[in-house]
Amino acid sequence: MALLGIAIVCGTIFYSQFLAKKIQREEQQKIEQWLAASKAVINPDLTLPNLIRNEQHSIPIIETNENDSITNFFNLDSLKIENDKSYLSKQLKIFRSQNSPLEIKWSDSPYTANRYYYGHTALLDEVRYFPIIQLLLVAVLIFFIIYSITSHNRATQNQVWAGMAKETAHQLGTPLSSLQGWIEMLKEEGISVETVSELQKDVDRLKLVSDRFSKIGSIPHLEKSDLVFQIQQMLDYMRRRTTSKVQFYFEKDGHEHIEANISPPLFDWVIENLLKNALDAMEGKGNIEVKIKDEPQQAIIDISDTGKGITPGNIHRVFDPGFTTKKRGWGLGLSLSKRIMETYHKGELFVKQSDIGKGTTFRIVIRKN
Repeated sequence: MALLGIAIVCGTIFYSQFLAKKIQREEQQKIEQWLAASKAVINPDLTLPNLIRNEQHSIPIIETNENDSITNFFNLDSLKIENDKSYLSKQLKIFRSQNSPLEIKWSDSPYTANRYYYGHTALLDEVRYFPIIQLLLVAVLIFFIIYSITSHNRATQNQVWAGMAKETAHQLGTPLSSLQGWIEMLKEEGISVETVSELQKDVDRLKLVSDRFSKIGSIPHLEKSDLVFQIQQMLDYMRRRTTSKVQFYFEKDGHEHIEANISPPLFDWVIENLLKNALDAMEGKGNIEVKIKDEPQQAIIDISDTGKGITPGNIHRVFDPGFTTKKRGWGLGLSLSKRIMETYHKGELFVKQSDIGKGTTFRIVIRKN
């Protein structure tokens, strides 16, 4: 549809320019006729010359002598001429740039000639500028068509993701209840407290995952929370589940508490996804550094790794659903994380910097209020 619209506009432009040139030739013919009529005024029969002169009301003309001094004018706004003394000079300059002057020699002497400069009619200007206006209108139309299609596809995609997430949370509900019951039975049987405690942690973790999925597609409840505490919790969780070859660092900018309105389960999910993404990029060896900066209206969180980095061509694709360079995974983590931050928290999530072989830094911007 866009290509068809462009083809129509291009055809219209070429045709309009053809018409403009045709009108311009006709205007020149009219001027030549008008000049011939002016010269014939000295003849006894003035009917035809006067008729031609009097019927020419559309083309603006400025008459000058052989020294290009203005001697007369026709079809120009008299009111503007009275209010602006330089109006005629400005128009003469414009007419010079638009058309070559026509000349009448009243005798063989080179000092008895008049030059006639003429401009474009309103019709000619309208024909010239119409295709440009038409092009702008069609461009706006194409933009809205593309925007509508993109919005529709995005809305459909959001409905699919939200439906899958809610169904996943629903399906997890039954086995989670059953597992919780088995844990209570193990407690009564006197099984090792440490074993039961670890099982309880895993069940709680599954409950957290289920809670996260259930919130996708719904407006989450934002509450004032301590970002430093939330990040520290996720760092401790990831540290216990990685090898000693990975070192975690947390720079708090001198603040032990930084508060902002967030949904803690969803915010934790974003941090977890970014940390897991960093671990995958480093392939089990390297450093992960988290920096948080407190500003008056917002908090800024940078999560950096020393992994393989992202190629320039993929930086703008890493947040696309389904895009992944890993052998495992569906490529949904970063896409969901970006949606959580931008749609639910009205914040930002983007790749701040990435260098091949050196690492990547993701930045989160959270508004405090």
